[in-house]
Amino acid sequence: MGFNWKTVSVLVLLFGLVGIAFPRTQSSDQDQSVKSDVKDAGRSTKRATRKTGHKVKRGTKRATHKAARKTRQGAEKVEDKTQPQ
Repeated sequence: MGFNWKTVSVLVLLFGLVGIAFPRTQSSDQDQSVKSDVKDAGRSTKRATRKTGHKVKRGTKRATHKAARKTRQGAEKVEDKTQPQ
């Protein structure tokens, strides 16, 4: 029995096609992985933006209330000094 060149060439062609097809499958898995990573990053950014906005709103509200409180205290001091006894 000798080499059947037709069978050998078919096997080489088959292995070549499998070798070409495998990296494509792997790269599509990588594409899916990259896509999900980008989506996760977008969601994280969204959460961080909301959290920051909430904290800024809360801080502004606190500062406004504190300033109003101090203004009232100052007005009371002035009022106490200007009232006739």
